[in-house]
Amino acid sequence: MFFYDATYILVLIGALLSMWASARVNSTYKKYAQVRSASGLTGAEAARRILNGAGIYDVRIEHISGNLTDHYDPRGKVLRLSDTVYGSPSVAAIGVAAHECGHAIQHDQGYAPLQIRSAIVPVANIGTKAAFPIILLGLFFGSSYTLIQVGLLCFACGTLFQLITLPVEFNASARAVDILGNTHMLSDTELGSTKKVLSAAAMTYVAAAAASILSLLRLVLLFGGRRRD
Repeated sequence: MFFYDATYILVLIGALLSMWASARVNSTYKKYAQVRSASGLTGAEAARRILNGAGIYDVRIEHISGNLTDHYDPRGKVLRLSDTVYGSPSVAAIGVAAHECGHAIQHDQGYAPLQIRSAIVPVANIGTKAAFPIILLGLFFGSSYTLIQVGLLCFACGTLFQLITLPVEFNASARAVDILGNTHMLSDTELGSTKKVLSAAAMTYVAAAAASILSLLRLVLLFGGRRRD
């Protein structure tokens, strides 16, 4: 029943949402990665301009391998840009670089949702990995209500992390669009293309949050009402 039951449709819906969002962001990025910006700035150059313009000089910009593996590391104050962003002068690359700069600016300004997300990262990571083993232990020991509830709580920590990620990502994209528009790093037409890339990227986080909520709902439906201690 744990693996094959009617509630598994919730997991399937979440998986389909995630696949759709991933396909959308990849196709959108691929399209606008072919559009060269009029400024000719690469993602790395745009990132440095944005950070310096925000008065941030202690964040390193590094090249990282992979496709759309871009991220900002607040612990090391490092902004890492992927192969298709670091040296590319496309409107898509500049948009992604600006988005990651948005995270660096959030960190510099003490943006509350980012601080909360960073604080719960260890709990969320451990909780997500421990949830299923704890639930299985609860079932093994005669459907122990206590262990099962602990497992559900652990999984809920991961879901909470996904939810807190949403305002962090949307705010970073909003900052990116404002900066690129105000500095005229991109023209209005180019900015419209960048918005499409960032919107598609944002949907991957929405889909991830939805998938996590659906999985948590499934676990609650399956095990939430068991009381056999």
